[in-house]
Amino acid sequence: MPTPNDYARAAALSDEALVAECDEAFFVASGPGGQHRNKTETGVRLTHRPTGLVITATERRSQLQNRGVALERLRAVLTKKAHVDAPRIATRPGKGAKRRRLEGKRHTSAKKQSRRGGWD
Repeated sequence: MPTPNDYARAAALSDEALVAECDEAFFVASGPGGQHRNKTETGVRLTHRPTGLVITATERRSQLQNRGVALERLRAVLTKKAHVDAPRIATRPGKGAKRRRLEGKRHTSAKKQSRRGGWD
């Protein structure tokens, strides 16, 4: 199981080094684009060996453009997985916060009690 440090290390690599860590596969991409797209292997699949991430790009009619898009996506996913949120630390309210909260409750209670009088 890769750690966030593994993702961060891979995201910091240059394009050439990152592609060197990947298995590239080209395949026929279907969809709009005409005969050029439907008969040539323009789809690109990058499999990052150290992390096991698989990214595909089939939007463009050019294999080179799809390769660039797949590399950008791979880098974005690596960067996202490298981020670790800081741990939250449980805290208790201070004396001043407790006092203000209780004063607010007393004020509300007094308002409601003043509404009750006079119906007897």
